[in-house]
Amino acid sequence: CTHYLFIVVVAVNSTLPTINAGDYIFYTDWAWTSFVVFSISQTLMLVVGACYYLTFTGVPGTATYYALIMTVYTWVAKGAWFALGYPYDFIVTPVWLPSAMLLDLAYWATKKNKHSLILFGGVMCGMSLPLFNMVNLITVADPLETAFKYPRPTLPPYMTPIEPAVGKFYNSPVALGAGAGAVLSVTMAALGCKLNT
Repeated sequence: CTHYLFIVVVAVNSTLPTINAGDYIFYTDWAWTSFVVFSISQTLMLVVGACYYLTFTGVPGTATYYALIMTVYTWVAKGAWFALGYPYDFIVTPVWLPSAMLLDLAYWATKKNKHSLILFGGVMCGMSLPLFNMVNLITVADPLETAFKYPRPTLPPYMTPIEPAVGKFYNSPVALGAGAGAVLSVTMAALGCKLNT
């Protein structure tokens, strides 16, 4: 029981970077750069915890359970921003669930093979999360409009909302995030599994 409670505690705390670091829908001139960085960080945050608990319990579905807790907690935490007068979609909740399902699928399909989870699950999770996040961003309010309508006075000057220079940094933020995420997620998946030994 203690270990399952621990899953809840860690999943809840792992959502805090999403809230504390702000949100990648709050676009600035660094729009696509922010998207790539946040996608990679969210992927790594998900995969290390999910793999740890997945291999700890040995039950396919634990990774999805972990991601569900992260998602629910972040949706609840968004209420704090809503109470301050911001729109509820000011902070976008990353789409962790489908990528966590892929981790579970890799573990289940290979008959609980830890190395397959690390390699196949890590790659699939790293490649899929930026794609799901971009689809997620398309469904919400225009971030630039939101940024101008609800300026945050505590922002440092370099974070002041300005017109984004589209394509200035990366031509394809999804591809860059997926490529980097696929490589780095394998390492973090291995770390998550290693924590159980």
